[in-house]
Amino acid sequence: MERYSIIKEKNPREIVLLRGKGCAYKRCSFCDYQTDKCNDEDENFRLNKSVLEKVTGVYGNLEVINSGSVFELDNKTSELIKSICTEKGIKIIHFESHYIYNNLIPTLRKLYSDFDLKLKLGLETFDYDFRENILHKGIAEKSPEIISKNFDEANFLFGISGQTIESMNTDISLGLKYFERICINIMCENSTRIKPDKAVIADFMQHIYPKYKDNKRIDILINNTDFGVGD
Repeated sequence: MERYSIIKEKNPREIVLLRGKGCAYKRCSFCDYQTDKCNDEDENFRLNKSVLEKVTGVYGNLEVINSGSVFELDNKTSELIKSICTEKGIKIIHFESHYIYNNLIPTLRKLYSDFDLKLKLGLETFDYDFRENILHKGIAEKSPEIISKNFDEANFLFGISGQTIESMNTDISLGLKYFERICINIMCENSTRIKPDKAVIADFMQHIYPKYKDNKRIDILINNTDFGVGD
């Protein structure tokens, strides 16, 4: 499992894949990512410390991800993130969170008030029916404006049966309207019942990817390890 990497293209930053107690939601139909977890906070901290010690501050910009939300990291890890970022001169920190923690984000921003905090939401799509009936994301809110209120960035998931060129283009347009940055993830084979649709992926690669591949506000992950972390 690779847990540290450097992203040199588009918003250069370091990225760390830490381990927490696991996703509290655990009902997304496409995700088996939550298996990277441990209930022992001391063990998690030891692992996370060894990863965070690799951070150099080269770009002054750090992305922190884990199998779930930032709120599921132990307190010692959270304090170490702040300490290392201060020591290394890192001003920008990116975290991920499920929408179930939406109301806790203002408090998190206060705890990290010395930094420019960027919160990324795993939204996957603005299409409510697809998001909730197929992907089971657990985001009851339908308004893009309200959904994006506490978040700066968002993840989208493309390449699944039922998605179209039009629906993917709509997600990207709305994503760029309501968020500072978006990350497009192409569905990869995993252990869940949701499988990649080769025809949808081909449509994306032919009709959408060429238009957005150089957009500095959009990261595109064809493989889920394209950031250099994971396995």
